[in-house]
Amino acid sequence: MGRFMLLAVWSLSLGLSLYPYMASAQLKQNYYANTCPNVENIVKNVVQKKFQQTFVTVPATLRLFFHDCFVQGCDASVIIQSTGSNKAEKDHPDNLSLAGDGFDTVIKAKAAVDAVPSCKNKVSCADILAMATRDVIALAGGPSYAVELGRLDGLVSKATDVEGKLPQPTFNLNQLNSMFAAHGLSQTDMIALSGAHTLGFSHCNRFANRIYNFSPQNSVDPSLSKDYASQLQAMCPKNVDPLIAINMDPTTPRTFDNVYYKNLQQGKGLFTSDEILFTDTRSRPTVNTWASNSASFQNAFITAMTKLGRVGVKTGKNGNIRRDCSAFN
Repeated sequence: MGRFMLLAVWSLSLGLSLYPYMASAQLKQNYYANTCPNVENIVKNVVQKKFQQTFVTVPATLRLFFHDCFVQGCDASVIIQSTGSNKAEKDHPDNLSLAGDGFDTVIKAKAAVDAVPSCKNKVSCADILAMATRDVIALAGGPSYAVELGRLDGLVSKATDVEGKLPQPTFNLNQLNSMFAAHGLSQTDMIALSGAHTLGFSHCNRFANRIYNFSPQNSVDPSLSKDYASQLQAMCPKNVDPLIAINMDPTTPRTFDNVYYKNLQQGKGLFTSDEILFTDTRSRPTVNTWASNSASFQNAFITAMTKLGRVGVKTGKNGNIRRDCSAFN
């Protein structure tokens, strides 16, 4: 699967949108009840088929949604292909590890929706991505929830807009909180969304500093469990092939669950930005609560995903419904 194998479900993440909370009022459940009443089933069937072909569909789609919403808002701008005159978001270095299966899921779902005459060119790529994200979470054992719909697709996609907008694996709690707060997301939302790291993969170079070159005093990050650090060194030897990827969650990598938080308690957070959630006393109580209470985590995750889905929504002249998700009309 090469570099498309998916970095972390975390760069999965975030950045500053131009329109933080504008227009979320137009979003509503069952938005397409009159124009394309069966849209959710159409999308779900395509997602299910993709899931049966490859599990990577799950973290790839989930991560695509995060990367989309944190740059220019949830407007499918991350799906646009670059042209000779425009280098698009997806070709920024922070997006090169987005797995092809996420893009493919949205494009196939859009084709299936448009194959229904009454639905043709009525449903945005941004809404299809939001629905597909909910569906992959449920397929991996996570909660299902009602998705708010009514987003338009964005009219701009520039690689330069991605710079500095996505959380990095080295971030501390203050950096994480300020990046999420720029989108109206609280610390609790941020910790819940970080739980998406219960799925997916990361390339060794994204955390090599923690196991080989952490500081002048410690070659290995002391917040890592010694056993886990040894496992990581065995899977990611120095000068390892940069395409090698390992599971973000070493315990249940194919299940959307609260084991991510149990791992943090044991020093098994893969990134600094994961483990800091436990080592910083401001966020530790939330980690401890969700490690012992799966239902509480799932409820918080649904709340955070709903708020994330409202970021930078395009309406009116700020957007349209793309005929092809990967190209402007």
